[in-house]
Amino acid sequence: MRNSAITKVFVLLLVVQTIFLMSRNSSHALDVSRSVLDNGLTLLIVERHNLPIVKVSLGLNAGSLHDPAEKSGLANIVAALLAEGTKNRTAQEISEEIDFVGGSIGAGGGNDYVTANLSILKKDIELGFDLLSDIILNPVFPEEELLKKRERIKGSLKAQEEDPGFVASKHFKKEVFGIHPYGILLSGTSETLDRITQEDLLDFHTGYYVPNNAVMTVVGDVTIEEVTGLVKKYFARWRSGNNVPPILPLLKRAKEKKRIIIDKNLAQANIILGHVGVSRDNPDYYALSVMNYILGGGGFASRLMQNVREEKGLVYDIRSFFGANKYGGQFQVSLKTKNESANTAIEEILKEINRIRDYPVSDEELSDAKSFLTGSFPMRIETSARIAGFLVAVEYYGLGREYIDDYPGYINDVTGEDVLRVARQYLDPENYILVVVANLDKAGLREDFQ
Repeated sequence: MRNSAITKVFVLLLVVQTIFLMSRNSSHALDVSRSVLDNGLTLLIVERHNLPIVKVSLGLNAGSLHDPAEKSGLANIVAALLAEGTKNRTAQEISEEIDFVGGSIGAGGGNDYVTANLSILKKDIELGFDLLSDIILNPVFPEEELLKKRERIKGSLKAQEEDPGFVASKHFKKEVFGIHPYGILLSGTSETLDRITQEDLLDFHTGYYVPNNAVMTVVGDVTIEEVTGLVKKYFARWRSGNNVPPILPLLKRAKEKKRIIIDKNLAQANIILGHVGVSRDNPDYYALSVMNYILGGGGFASRLMQNVREEKGLVYDIRSFFGANKYGGQFQVSLKTKNESANTAIEEILKEINRIRDYPVSDEELSDAKSFLTGSFPMRIETSARIAGFLVAVEYYGLGREYIDDYPGYINDVTGEDVLRVARQYLDPENYILVVVANLDKAGLREDFQ
């Protein structure tokens, strides 16, 4: 009862904060102007004149989905090296120019898409767009920077192999996705990294860094006319190109149990249990969000936390989630527990998965889940930087111009029957992948878990 009361107070505070944020920002602050330019670039603009700051996110459909299998990590390195030298500036010059005005610029890779980000004061917006256009249109990927980046990534990969959580996650994704790019490390491996050349970087950039493959979101102290003028001025030479979708293997949920057991001298067992999930465009995504909140995504309010932590005392933290990407996703439950508790923890995970499949959730659980999901949603668009990144994702995944306004309705329309239906359809307690990284002598895993 005490935890239930704490949960209700937390949800109430979230609702109060949501009302405050909405009243502070007003709906006009999220009035999005959308246009598609002649070169194919999708341009989204949100005016927010409360602070003299401008945030820009440029999303490009140039993620690791496009990596050749033998050169995985290519898309990630291309994004990472955009600001490390152009035809007009050295890496040091780019860094000094942006630092001098207190701004920031850079880019990062992803599975579905990569993002270049700019943060700049309004008075320096011309410089900001000059730098952003330079790293997008004119990168040269210096050989010495490629060598340095490659060695840093390889060093990081070697260090991560000592992290049992990383090891468990790597093996889990490999088993879930197989040869699909989602199952391959975003950073690549030491072997694939060694095959990547400067020419590969240049070719990848030429093929995928084109405007009809991109979404630019500009949020801050600007007007539509100002942004349109800046884009035309600094990106005038950006020409459209071929937009070829990746050829990907079909993801299917395996009809068997798979177990990956790794023996390490650890005090705690690292456990992941799950299977193939859904893509972001699945119409059941919102019902799954509600169901997962109740199962294991709702922190202390979730059934897994209440059972495995509060009642059994086996873990500090346990959670479940559906990772939904453009072309597929995964469902997983992850936890750490004492080696000796591994069997019991796995048993309780399966017990809770079966329970949410077999019996309807309570009205209280359903109401609390909806309150949290709708109440916390505005925090995703609380700042200009979050708005910029969020709108890139909305556009990439085709969620629609009214998504921000429609989201609460999507969640509130979910019924108890929907939760039961999607639990039965998308959770499989018989055919799953189990990864355990533990001291196997102490864990003494049951035969059916080995």
